[in-house]
Amino acid sequence: MRMNDMLKPAEVDLLYRTHHAWLRGWLRTRVGCHENAADLAQDTFVRLLRARQYSPLKEPKAYLSSIARGLMIDQFRRRALERAYQESLAHLPEAQAPSEEQRLIILDTLERLDQMLHQLTQRARQAFLLAQLDGLSIPQVAAQLNVSRATIERDLTKALAACYRLRYADA
Repeated sequence: MRMNDMLKPAEVDLLYRTHHAWLRGWLRTRVGCHENAADLAQDTFVRLLRARQYSPLKEPKAYLSSIARGLMIDQFRRRALERAYQESLAHLPEAQAPSEEQRLIILDTLERLDQMLHQLTQRARQAFLLAQLDGLSIPQVAAQLNVSRATIERDLTKALAACYRLRYADA
């Protein structure tokens, strides 16, 4: 794709001026919070600036709402992870609680791991979780998922490769 095929900042500016208020209202009806809707609307346009979208957009509202919907889902999953993490911390003695810096690193890692897991097929995700969290062997995972050992080995190879990419993406 050539640079001149992508949306230009002036085109994004026009989309922003034309559709920002609509998008903010659309989001407000879905998230129930004015501030959260405003943040998600801004994030939508930031994502649009980074997108490799051909210009011009034929259905800007549909495209913007699609980006915003994805951001809402990401936010929902991130908040669910944060709640689960906070609940697990509540069971720890105060002396064992991680520092604020450690907490942020753990939450970031959990969020990235969650995103990676959702890119896998459902079976590969199940196989990975059964092997890593439940400590099942490959034959046990294969038996539980009612597939061959070779299939589980392929699924785990894909999952571990995704973990490797996740680990070294920032390096």
